[in-house]
Amino acid sequence: MAQVIPAAEFLALKRASAQNPIVIDLRTKAEIDSEHLPDSVHLPLHELSEERLSQCLSSNQCSAIGPVYLLCQSGKRAEVAASKLGQFEAVILEGGLNALKAAGAEVKTGEKQHISIERQVRITAGVLILLGVVLGFSAHAGFFLLSGFVGAGLTFAGITDNCAMAFVLARMPWNNRA
Repeated sequence: MAQVIPAAEFLALKRASAQNPIVIDLRTKAEIDSEHLPDSVHLPLHELSEERLSQCLSSNQCSAIGPVYLLCQSGKRAEVAASKLGQFEAVILEGGLNALKAAGAEVKTGEKQHISIERQVRITAGVLILLGVVLGFSAHAGFFLLSGFVGAGLTFAGITDNCAMAFVLARMPWNNRA
């Protein structure tokens, strides 16, 4: 199990350290474009592996001495990432970028504002449920199954804290623009 560090403790450590800690931002390109922690290394969760992290660190002239701090929006993706990084000393930034901002971290904001993955999931789920109901009443009752399927997926995501729709949406072209 990876170590978890609160945002305020991380900021104090960052201020006290002579060199910047290595922060791996696991969010999508679109989320990074909206706002990011300066000097963080971008490596989306769906691309993460030990080999890819080693390549990313060397291309950013980062030394792998000391821990690698894992950052996402709220902390969930960092937990998933920590389980993929056996050879690295991984530290999860508790509460993610949201907690860092609340603790007073300086965050760079981009000119373009993108819709977060969480909001994309809610929009997509809502549209699919509405579509299933409308088509169920107007075309064929079998379309009600679409609404039921999406509802079951949302229930599963709420119970397990793993969302298949978010997994798919994170790989969509609009979330991975260069």
